[in-house]
Amino acid sequence: MENLQVTVQRQDNPESNPYEEEFVVPYRPNMNIISVLMMIRRNPVNKQGKHTAPVQWDMNCLEEVCGACSMIINDRPRQACSTLVDRLEQPIRLKPMETFLVIRDLVIERQRMFDALKRVKAWIPIDGTYDIGSGPRMAETKRQWGYELSKCFTCGVCLEACPNVNDSSDFLGPFVFAQIDLKNIHPTGEMQKGERVKSFMGDGGLGSCGNSQNCVQVCPKGIPLTTSIAKINREATKQAFKEFFG
Repeated sequence: MENLQVTVQRQDNPESNPYEEEFVVPYRPNMNIISVLMMIRRNPVNKQGKHTAPVQWDMNCLEEVCGACSMIINDRPRQACSTLVDRLEQPIRLKPMETFLVIRDLVIERQRMFDALKRVKAWIPIDGTYDIGSGPRMAETKRQWGYELSKCFTCGVCLEACPNVNDSSDFLGPFVFAQIDLKNIHPTGEMQKGERVKSFMGDGGLGSCGNSQNCVQVCPKGIPLTTSIAKINREATKQAFKEFFG
């Protein structure tokens, strides 16, 4: 294979209509999608030989940690930095994730994920506790479970795969279940356990999850999201009984 055939869905700005543009990129073994996009940027000439604006995309860590390079690659949401062209069918098709606002070309706005984390208070409060000595120890089983949940890097892939995240729904997304679970098992974070669960019981919360399990299939870190979904649903039932009976 001497060349790669690459089709990129482009968009000039958030208000403009998307269009496709084809490129031919010289092949090298072990290339990832970021390498392909860099070669297009270095020589922004499309398949028809016409000079064009360089394709815009987002990236940061290049090691599947930041989540910035999420996009749809051959109809599957994944990370451009860890997707190798040797494992893809030709032509390679690149599109921005449709769940998010497109800024330009493959660059999306992930602010909705960070807003969701704010709503459910997905952090461990330390105000007034950092200077009173060591906190309670975390059981080893909880520590190991928390490590698995902590692998989430808000890449947005689970939202793109979830059929319940769409224009007709205000569902916050599958990743929120794991983040609530992670903070609730922490010895200090457990003090706000009921508050976090309650914040996810309203509109756009756990009731909007259809349990399609697409999220766990596409998660690049293999986070057991469905286990957290079941766990938070149980916690929500307990919370509802507490509030009903005072």
